[in-house]
Amino acid sequence: MITRPRYLAQVSAALQRSPVTALLGPRQCGKTTLARMLAEQREAHYFDLESPMDRQRLQNPELLLGALSGLVILDEIQLAPELFGVLRVLADRPGQAARYLILGSASPQIIRKVSETLAGRIEFIDLTGFDLTEIPPKDGDRLWLRGGFPRSFLADSETDSLAWREGFIRTFLERDIPQLGISIPATAMRRFWTMLAHLHGQTWNASELGRSMGLSDKTVRHYLDILSGTYMVRQLQPWHENLKKRQVKTPKVYLRDSGLLHSLLSIGSRHDLLGHPRLGASWEGFTLEQVLCVLRPVEAYFWATQGGAELDLLFFSGGQRFGVECKFNEAPKVTKSMHSALADLGLRHLWVVYPGGVRYRAHEKITILPLTEIATLPEEITID
Repeated sequence: MITRPRYLAQVSAALQRSPVTALLGPRQCGKTTLARMLAEQREAHYFDLESPMDRQRLQNPELLLGALSGLVILDEIQLAPELFGVLRVLADRPGQAARYLILGSASPQIIRKVSETLAGRIEFIDLTGFDLTEIPPKDGDRLWLRGGFPRSFLADSETDSLAWREGFIRTFLERDIPQLGISIPATAMRRFWTMLAHLHGQTWNASELGRSMGLSDKTVRHYLDILSGTYMVRQLQPWHENLKKRQVKTPKVYLRDSGLLHSLLSIGSRHDLLGHPRLGASWEGFTLEQVLCVLRPVEAYFWATQGGAELDLLFFSGGQRFGVECKFNEAPKVTKSMHSALADLGLRHLWVVYPGGVRYRAHEKITILPLTEIATLPEEITID
């Protein structure tokens, strides 16, 4: 079993600060396991809102929950949005002895009542699958191929891992999306998701995708927002400012879990992956997610111009701008595009993350950084 001390510390701190803490992330990423680890350390009460018995117990939620003390865990909260109003009342009650941890598989944008009802009373923590800082260094390639969902990563074989991911995709489409009150045929969403996999790492073009599927721009945009709101897809927004260059102003789209990406692309082994035309895009998306897991910036962007200059990741820290480039190359070189990003964006520093094993300075403001060493980035930003 892989313990997750970083997340345990984050949730524990949030529970001290706020009456309600929301632990959000995709299904099967380990939210329930993490909550049970917390429950072992203190007085706790657990309710699974997928359980008919627990739903029955919560028929009078204010009466039941108001009598409890310690940690109260409500799992799959998106299935009972009526509880948000009850939690607001309880959170505002003087001398309330309980702290509430709610777990959900949809973002606040999908569960709109979270932000509306519990504003000022709730702290959000996003949980992902396993990342490189939580596993042995030797297992990095396995994480890339299988993705970070615990049951996929820890499966006994590649065949078992692939079978789990296919089952996850099917369950997500046929059960999870309808449970959110969204009526979209599973076959249509599967086709859309697969097409997104082939466009992984590219800028969003609703018209092109809509024509391919015979759907309107508005419909494919709706599909994209659903997958984004359920943590399946990341829309990385463009950064643009008043430069004397035409800049890209549409988001880039990435499938957040590399294992699901590979399943949708019918990639079943490392051999298949290394020979696939989307190899570079897969590496870029995987590396991007790992960097974001480590840095956790409040805002993150990409930058590109119509002339071809681009930067995979732009983020801010301490009032300074920093950049990250992801290169699947044994010996990446400093490019004209990197110099453009440094000059046009005024970057304090740029890291080029690659799969090799040697860190070195390629320029006064450019460091070539092995993927296995990205855990040092927060410290480097502070020192730089």
